[in-house]
Amino acid sequence: MALVTTTEMFKKAQEGKYAVGAFNVENMEMVMAVIEAAEELNSPVILQTTPSTVKYAGLDYYLANAKVAAERAKVPVAMHLDHGSSFDLAMRALRTGYTSIMIDGSHQSFEENISLSKAVVEACNPSLIPVEAELGKVGGKEDDLDGGEGSAHTDPQEAKEFVERTGVSSLAIAIGTAHGLYKGEPKIDLDRLSEIKKLVSVPLVLHGGSGIPDETIKETIRRGIVKVNYATELRIAYSNGVKKVLSEDPEVIDPKKYGKAGLQSVKSFVKEKMVVCGSINKA
Repeated sequence: MALVTTTEMFKKAQEGKYAVGAFNVENMEMVMAVIEAAEELNSPVILQTTPSTVKYAGLDYYLANAKVAAERAKVPVAMHLDHGSSFDLAMRALRTGYTSIMIDGSHQSFEENISLSKAVVEACNPSLIPVEAELGKVGGKEDDLDGGEGSAHTDPQEAKEFVERTGVSSLAIAIGTAHGLYKGEPKIDLDRLSEIKKLVSVPLVLHGGSGIPDETIKETIRRGIVKVNYATELRIAYSNGVKKVLSEDPEVIDPKKYGKAGLQSVKSFVKEKMVVCGSINKA
C-alpha cells in the first residue's frame, strides 16, 4: 500500500493501548529489514531518518526506498523526519513527500520552541501531515545535537500549555531516557509520564528507546506512550551482521553477502521490539 500518515496509526494504538515502533534507517537493507519484520508480524511501522542521514543521501533517496517498500507491503508504513532541526528542513521533507514530520525545538527556550513548532504545524496542516515536537531535553547525543548530561525533564503543566498553543499532533517527552547508549541503568521517571498523560491528550513519544529494559518500555506504554523510537541498536545490529561475515571470510567482495547478514540482524532486532511494543497483528 502507499505510505500513510501516523494519524490513524496512533489513534488505533491509543485505543488498543499499544505502541508503534519507529525505526531509524540508514540504507536500503535496513529499510528492507524493518518492512520484512513488520510484514511477518502484521505490525504497523514507522521508518524514520535524522538530519545527518538525510544529509548523507538526500530526502528523496530515502523516501524513494520507503515508498517502494510500502507499496510492496500489506501493512501500514509511515515515513517520518526524526529530529527535524529547522523549519527549512521540515518544509523540504513535507514537499518531498514525508508523511510525518518532527520539528525539534527542545534546545531553544520554551517560547521559541512554541513559535517554531506552531509554524511547522500551520504549514503542514493543509496537507494533513502530522507534526511531532519535543519538550524537555532528552539526554545523550542525537545526530549532531548534544542533549548534554542531566537534561531537563518535561514539566507536565508546560506540556499541557505547549500542546494547546502549538496544535502538535504528538509530543516527545523527556522522562530520563537518552539518545545513544546508556552508561548505566536508565532511571525513567514513570510518575512524571503519568502526570503528563493526565494533562495531555495527544499521543506521547518516547525517544532513546535503545537500551531501555523491555519491561520498562512496556510500563511506559501502559502509562500512555504510543510511539517508541529505536536508532542506536539498529546501527549496532546491522554492523554486527556485516562484521561477522567479514571476519569469517575476509576475502568476500560481494556487498550483497554482508548486506544480507546486516539485514537479517536488524530484522531480528526489530521483531523483538515490535513484540515489546505490543503491535503484533495490529496492522
